[in-house]
Amino acid sequence: MIGYVTEIYTSASYSPVQNLAEACCMGAAPNIILGLALGYFSCIIPIFCIAITIYVSFHFAGMYGVALSALGMLGCLPIALSIDGYGPIADNAGGIAEMSELHPSVREATDKLDAAGNTTAAIGKGFAIGSACLVSLALFGAFCTRAGLIGLNVLSAIEFSCLLLGAMLPYAFSALTMQAVGDAANDMIKEISDQFADGKIMTGEKKPDYDRCIAISTKASLRMMIAPGILVIGSPLLVGGLFGPNAVGGLLAGCIVSGVQIAFSFSNTGGAWDNAKKYVEAGEHYTKKMTDPKTGQKILMKKKTECHQAAVTGDTVGDPLKDTSGPSINILIKLSAITSLVFGGFFKDHHAFNM
Repeated sequence: MIGYVTEIYTSASYSPVQNLAEACCMGAAPNIILGLALGYFSCIIPIFCIAITIYVSFHFAGMYGVALSALGMLGCLPIALSIDGYGPIADNAGGIAEMSELHPSVREATDKLDAAGNTTAAIGKGFAIGSACLVSLALFGAFCTRAGLIGLNVLSAIEFSCLLLGAMLPYAFSALTMQAVGDAANDMIKEISDQFADGKIMTGEKKPDYDRCIAISTKASLRMMIAPGILVIGSPLLVGGLFGPNAVGGLLAGCIVSGVQIAFSFSNTGGAWDNAKKYVEAGEHYTKKMTDPKTGQKILMKKKTECHQAAVTGDTVGDPLKDTSGPSINILIKLSAITSLVFGGFFKDHHAFNM
């Protein structure tokens, strides 16, 4: 069900992405607004599916049933990894075709494959998100057992407060990862502008210095991941060391519930924006609702138009969502749960405040 819903919301063969592409003809702002709405809508059915799975498995076999459900979704991992790798392969094939100056028909073919790859990648991420939710819940149950927790009381002040803090963690984590992408992109643009400033690259007098661009990306990817890493591991340790296992339980519950929603919406929004751009670039589709005020004819969506510029803007915004922040949320919720499980016994016996 998760894969089917993801395909509907991210494939250019269905109306959500087609409507998103048509919104590009109105400008970048409508594209951004409708793209965000599309991502939020795409969460509804997958969340229902996960909730039903958790309820049924827990009703019949408790946390053991939830763990079996997690293993069931992880059993799809080989398929998820296979379809997740399809998109980058098709995308790189298109880049090679363009750099090699092959016939334009080759690039057109790889663009269609890349559009399909965006959908398969989103489906793979959907599997990963669903399994991460179930795995984190199973780890959460193991943590409760190890820390001696029978249950969590949301009417307790400290547990409800930590529930809110946990729900905030995916937002803070996403902000840090998106900021990392933005800052690295700014440094990259500055470096490229400096290299092109004297005009010698365009005349062929010198070649671009690729190593400097690669160094910028590599250093940024390592340096800017320090803060998110500290946030993931440090939050359970800090809360548990101060307020004990009940507070950590509230933190984990909030983190899992909030993180799953963000991960689904980011992944599907980014995939839809990317395929909306591909839909416009194909140059084969006319708008369904909009007409040219001068001629009264429907508008052909194609490259080198304002419609295309708006689609590129949406794709640029969507890339850090679907390729960085969305997938990394899985790491956040699983690693937080594992850290809490490892230190569960310590939190039970050693914490600063009894609240």
